[in-house]
Amino acid sequence: MSLCIALSVGREVIIASKVSELGSVGVIGMAGRMTILGIESSCDETSAAIVRDAASAEERILSNVISSQVALHAKYGGVIPEYAARCHADAIDDVVLEALGKADVSLDDVDAVAATAGPGLIGGLLVGMVCAKTIAVAKNKPFMAINHLEGHLLTTRLCYDVAFPYLLLLTSGGHFIFAEVLGVGNYRVLGETLDDAAGECFDKVAKMLGFEYPGGPAIEQYAKLGEPGRFRYTMPLQRRTGCNASFSGIKTATKLHIQSLGEKITHQDKCDIAASFQDTVVKFILRQIEKAYRMTTVKPQNVVVSGGVAANSALREALLEFSEKHGLNFFAPPLTLCSDNAAMIAWAAIERVKAGFAYSPLDAPSKPRWAITEI
Repeated sequence: MSLCIALSVGREVIIASKVSELGSVGVIGMAGRMTILGIESSCDETSAAIVRDAASAEERILSNVISSQVALHAKYGGVIPEYAARCHADAIDDVVLEALGKADVSLDDVDAVAATAGPGLIGGLLVGMVCAKTIAVAKNKPFMAINHLEGHLLTTRLCYDVAFPYLLLLTSGGHFIFAEVLGVGNYRVLGETLDDAAGECFDKVAKMLGFEYPGGPAIEQYAKLGEPGRFRYTMPLQRRTGCNASFSGIKTATKLHIQSLGEKITHQDKCDIAASFQDTVVKFILRQIEKAYRMTTVKPQNVVVSGGVAANSALREALLEFSEKHGLNFFAPPLTLCSDNAAMIAWAAIERVKAGFAYSPLDAPSKPRWAITEI
């Protein structure tokens, strides 16, 4: 069966109009252990995964295939949305088929199909959504539109036995959120960034320093060779209550440090700037998570970090120290599940199934903006 799809809003509307009479499949109550095909295409990774509701974490991820566009976008220093969408359209067929092959299952073996509906870049979202809906219609499978942020929120539960409620830091290239996770679909945002996300700030600073893309891993590696106290920063939002974040001031201060050195900047200067920048960001996050912890309505026993920046070892170590200080358990996903991937989308669908949520109608739209409080 060909999974070939057309990248256009019109194509999605045509599919939806043909099957909209099917509507929602209703409240989920599937017997046995579910096997879900998940599809993720919200930014620059085309991913498909087969995830099963198994008893142990080791048995859950049957496959998780990721086709990254990082090398393609590197020469631009960031993701070009239209280019990303075309790359998703080119890769989606092979990625889905590879995920099925690695899991040794067919589409007939899958109980439902889930795809990222938002937030994200609209072109990429359309590719994944149309592919998932096409499979759902062709194979008469239920469909579920998943919020990308909810995928990150629940990723750690795919790997570990993390009980609700927990205090979550979601930090990536496009998002920075402190949230109280009370249960599936029950998320209370405590604070979020007022400007740049932390990951975006890492990427921009890396570009200023002439480091390779993506910037986060590059900053971390160069910071290991630098002196974190050499360049000083003013901590953001010192006079603000709450746990919102701001990273644009740190980014601007870094730019000024670089400009002050001019053409005489050395490799060691760059390492010291990277170390000072990273140290400031981590210390600021620690200050704000202390506030977030005090703002929780039900004191959690667990602290969770997720998203692409969760791969940063300095941040992980700092959050571990924070957790131990307060007698809390600390959890972070394996590095392979920090960045965007389809396993987290399939798992979010499983979590929603088990919590009794209804399947999505087949005319569910793609949403470039979709807050977790609106799920």
